[in-house]
Amino acid sequence: MNELDRLVNACLLAGYTGAAPPAWVHSALDDGLAGVTLFPANLDGGRQAIVRHTRALRRTAPDALIALDEEGGDVTRLDYETGSAYPGNLALGEIDDLTLTAEVAAAIAADLKACGVNLNLAPSIDVNSDPDNPIIGVRSFGARPDLVASHGAAFIESMQDGGVSVCAKHFPGHGATVTDPHHALPIVDIPDATFRERELAPFVSAIKAGVHAMMTAHVLYPALDPDNPATLSRRLLHDLVRDELGYEGVLLSSAIAIEAGQGNQDIGAVAVRALRAGSDLLLLGPTEGEELCAVIRASVSEAVRAGTLSLETLETAATRVSTLRALAAPRDLGLEAARRALRVHGPVALTAPAFVVELRAGGNALGEAHWSLADRLTELGAAHSAVLAAEDDPVVLPSTGPVVLVVRDAYRTPWQAARLAEALTARPDAIVVAVGMPDDVTPRVEASIRTYGAGAVNIEAAVERLTAQWPSA
Repeated sequence: MNELDRLVNACLLAGYTGAAPPAWVHSALDDGLAGVTLFPANLDGGRQAIVRHTRALRRTAPDALIALDEEGGDVTRLDYETGSAYPGNLALGEIDDLTLTAEVAAAIAADLKACGVNLNLAPSIDVNSDPDNPIIGVRSFGARPDLVASHGAAFIESMQDGGVSVCAKHFPGHGATVTDPHHALPIVDIPDATFRERELAPFVSAIKAGVHAMMTAHVLYPALDPDNPATLSRRLLHDLVRDELGYEGVLLSSAIAIEAGQGNQDIGAVAVRALRAGSDLLLLGPTEGEELCAVIRASVSEAVRAGTLSLETLETAATRVSTLRALAAPRDLGLEAARRALRVHGPVALTAPAFVVELRAGGNALGEAHWSLADRLTELGAAHSAVLAAEDDPVVLPSTGPVVLVVRDAYRTPWQAARLAEALTARPDAIVVAVGMPDDVTPRVEASIRTYGAGAVNIEAAVERLTAQWPSA
């Protein structure tokens, strides 16, 4: 992939279908894709499903943006299958206790961090000025601009202090619409003065609160730009947000497939218009995004080459997204601790695919740890064969090539100890990985890794050391 295509990738927030990230997503992340959004179609299995996605994605790109909509109340992804554990914005606005709003935001942030999510597409800071609004309603803190502004700022500051970046939405305001943008283009026909006093106030407050990102809306404000909805309006995104309000954070488009469906079927052309208007990051929506990414890369790259979109504009957008990725980069304390716990002796970096033997004993009163170093090495292409040895299984090792022997508490399991001794007699150069007590590593072992546990992060830390010289790791 050339550098221009990578630059376009840096401005894309893709979606995909299914219970696991497909191969194209991992390839795209390797080629600079900014990140992904998880949608309900990805969440069969609740919070554990989110964890499975985020762990898989972060193995490829530790600083990728992994986003979802966790507003609490009616709009939840953490508790999509059961209903939210947190009240929505309208309830918090009715209580009107800023401390409570901040505490709820902090609790949601903790849940998101635990699941590996680092960008929350929330809160909705639209002023719900029209009760017939089909989109906002209880998602808003209320109908008063000052109330929405103060609670929005409290939510934003608390969540970001909790380590999760916030994307406030839907600029320049969706609360006065009576049309669903998924079906037709909403129009808010109000004077500029009303807009500034009502719709704009919460977004000014959000900028002052240091919000990391704001999502634009597919809404037309004729008094501000009679020709373009906000997502495609340079008057709104550049002249107002950048020049007048001085905002330097990321502007994230609403799903551009919506705009492409409103009389313009060319999603590539819409992407070019959104970037030219001032969007930095394009939300591609819940569909499988491989083809969308390809079409957008082709259209944007051609626009740059043709001079209809400046390279500087694209580079500025990519830089803002890169800054957001740095701000949102999760600190994986578990993996950090697992890395620090490793004890490594001798040469352990694989330079060719290994033959892996896992010696596993049964559980004990504390239960059985679920682990497999062989699975991870195989996934990375660093293992060509793997054997799960049981008590009565002889272990036949190849005479050449690297061998990895994985044991858990062999020192107190006679059959494991015997198999380990036999294997080391046949292949004294084998690498021993002890994922239980360190007593499994004895002076006769030439190369070893002791993990001091069989948790997922312990295994991952060992894999990192084994694949330190592996090109695809």
